[in-house]
Amino acid sequence: MASFFNMGVFLLLLVLIGLETSKTAAQSIGVCYGIVANNLPPAAEVIELFKTNGIAKMRIYNPDQATLEALRRSNIELVIGVPNEDMQSISNDVSSATSWVQNNIINYSNDVIFRYIVVGNEINPNDPTSQFVLPAMQNIYAALATANLQNQIKISTAIQVGLLGSSYPPSQGEFSPDAIPYLTPIVNFLVTNGAPLLANVYPYFAYIGNEADIPLEYALFTQQGTTDIGYQNLFDAMLDALYAAALKIGASNLQIVVSESGWPSAGGEGATTENAAAYYTNLINHVNSGNGTPMRPGQPIETYLFAMFDENLKPGAASEQYFGLFTPDKSQKYNIASIHNN
Repeated sequence: MASFFNMGVFLLLLVLIGLETSKTAAQSIGVCYGIVANNLPPAAEVIELFKTNGIAKMRIYNPDQATLEALRRSNIELVIGVPNEDMQSISNDVSSATSWVQNNIINYSNDVIFRYIVVGNEINPNDPTSQFVLPAMQNIYAALATANLQNQIKISTAIQVGLLGSSYPPSQGEFSPDAIPYLTPIVNFLVTNGAPLLANVYPYFAYIGNEADIPLEYALFTQQGTTDIGYQNLFDAMLDALYAAALKIGASNLQIVVSESGWPSAGGEGATTENAAAYYTNLINHVNSGNGTPMRPGQPIETYLFAMFDENLKPGAASEQYFGLFTPDKSQKYNIASIHNN
């Protein structure tokens, strides 16, 4: 469990990113920078907060120009999103994809390290937008290839775990009948191009959706011992269910990157400062351990914590506004000191 002494932002994020662990472990953790709020600091100050605290990876959800400018020469690896609302034009028109890549990637590529381009976030297979995901990915790829950047920057999409039709036990994980025809060609594209699938993995939502069967300790990584199916935490079980599902659609070597994971500090059942601090602490410990999951032992789990700030305009459940590691005034919400000595 985390300590709550007033230690200072630098120590928090020094610990968060695991700078006192191995270089490989440190490279596994990033932080999502969402901006659905009206009270956040300017992008330049946010990038400074990332830099001064050693956060080496960032995910953003749209090509915000102020953020891209502030990222120049920062050495922060960037995951950048193609917003859902832009996919139709990009999928239907190669010139639209070329313009997007020119304006948001090539114009910055000498000074910004782009890691992934995420074409769409949590698209439902039954949503009309789903038909545009793969063609948009293909057109973005073609535009990158014209600039000879296709091997340097990988293209993917981010899915939600809800696309699983079966997840228990994890070895029997399988995508839903609606998701299989949607995901199979996307996954084939990823495997062909050596790109990972991104997945937003939230034990919090699984826990509040089934408290009768999911102990809080299992969701928070604090359970002692393993379950009857060999798992000590829900995060690993959810991730391995995705790996099992990918295997069933022919993607045995697909890598999955956890593009979001977090726990809210308020606004819902189980959403407390103590639980959120425990979750982030233990997730970071787990990712930095290098142990992987039961299905992928010893494999690094590239993970992006959600999120840098509380976002006061996020729609949906009240808890959506309380996932921040920091408050909008840049002060820390947690001291995750329990991993300081790892």
